[in-house]
Amino acid sequence: MLLPDKSSADDVRRLYQSLRRLRRVEEEVARVYPSDRIKSPVHLSIGQEALAVGVIDVLETADIIAGSYRSHASYLAKGGSLRGMIAEMYGKSTGCAGGKGGSMHLVGPEVNVMGSSAVVATQIPHAVGAALVQKMKGTQNVAVVFFGDGATEEGVFHESLNFAALHKLPVLFVCENNGYAIHTPLDKRWATDRLVERVVTYGMPADKVADGDIFTIRALATERIAAMRRGGGPAFLELHAYRWREHVGPNEDFEAGYRSRDEAEPWMDNDQMARLANMVDPAVRASIDAAIEAEIKDAFDFAENSPPPMPEELYNHVYAN
Repeated sequence: MLLPDKSSADDVRRLYQSLRRLRRVEEEVARVYPSDRIKSPVHLSIGQEALAVGVIDVLETADIIAGSYRSHASYLAKGGSLRGMIAEMYGKSTGCAGGKGGSMHLVGPEVNVMGSSAVVATQIPHAVGAALVQKMKGTQNVAVVFFGDGATEEGVFHESLNFAALHKLPVLFVCENNGYAIHTPLDKRWATDRLVERVVTYGMPADKVADGDIFTIRALATERIAAMRRGGGPAFLELHAYRWREHVGPNEDFEAGYRSRDEAEPWMDNDQMARLANMVDPAVRASIDAAIEAEIKDAFDFAENSPPPMPEELYNHVYAN
């Protein structure tokens, strides 16, 4: 069976496995969170997973990614350690940042996850810097930076686009547009919604995927990243999605007054994980699902049984050694 971007059955299985894994990890995080065993705030990507998976599926290990405080999906899709992520949320020494960063500061240098940042838009110039290094070294590696629609309102977003375009840097800017900056919708923040038109004025290609289709996202990422590896300079993707849970925390928030379940339901009906599940042989899907559940249990057991950081860790990583 060929799919919209000529994906194979193996591609579909791999994409489904990644989507399902991300969904179930975050559902388990949401289940455990009220127990207070998780020691940091959590910003869940439930409903948005296809954005990170569709883009990262076409990357190589040597390629670099950077993200925001909502980076569980991109971290895991790039190959970050699930044990390390859960232990980090628990504040344990075995966490990916030694238990000192929490959910918003995931890092995985072994798979070129350069780190996520809790300050809006700060990851954007970091990724541009990483892309500059790759160009100076003469590699074909690219950097990809994920950020929310709110980050496009920061000055450093525009400065970074201009610098990357001026120097033809291999960086893919990915706006995960879920329509809200915390609780404020786009129509109360943007004079127009023509974001890609604004980006094009910096002299780079810009594409918009308004329906969250993972195959369209993957096909566009493939095209743009291939051009970047040939020296074509930066590109921009505006990918729409919908956040199913509250801005920060494990719960739904449709009773909070700033949005309604009616607004969310079309996105839930278009869930890309469920869509791909129907494309995978049931026996294969059952095997994938069982392996994911076992991995999740192992990761939470690992976090539960890991020690906290020693007091002297307070003095490590304060200055570069």
